[in-house]
Amino acid sequence: METLNPFSIPIEGLKDGLHRFDFQIDKAFFKQFEQSPVQDGNFDIRLFFEKRPDLMILSFDFEGFMMTECDRCLEKINLPIKNTDQLIVKYADEPEEDAEVIYITRGTSHLNVAKYIYEFICLAIPMASVYDCEDDKNPPCNFETLKYLTRIEDDENADENANPMWDALKKLKNNKGLSN
Repeated sequence: METLNPFSIPIEGLKDGLHRFDFQIDKAFFKQFEQSPVQDGNFDIRLFFEKRPDLMILSFDFEGFMMTECDRCLEKINLPIKNTDQLIVKYADEPEEDAEVIYITRGTSHLNVAKYIYEFICLAIPMASVYDCEDDKNPPCNFETLKYLTRIEDDENADENANPMWDALKKLKNNKGLSN
């Protein structure tokens, strides 16, 4: 866990006001988390840390990519991920967490934000691992696979149009004389 030490923000001694912390994370960061959906990637994190007497507001702004397989053509891609998230930290008698607010005790000297950075990146991963790679200088796509998929879709559309059951349903749909 020594890899995560640079993500500890010194709360004690930090003056009230807005502070900025910049982090760069890579493969070594994600290896610290078991069962991570991100095995390899590079991200630039900008943390705007607003300290107030009664609470702290942490605004995370990150941009980067994770290496994964394309869901369309199965080639290795650098899937772009970008997001902004916010976390509120308040003081309480007992440390606890809920979905929106982290509670820490007064006198806590450091706050390690690695866990929150990891969670925000994981939550920003899109459901489908695809992006418009046509604009890339060297698109990573396997165009042979994409041609095959297009041919299958065309065949399915042709079969759908040839099915007489669909023709009967289309007639019902287009029949404006039906009453409810």
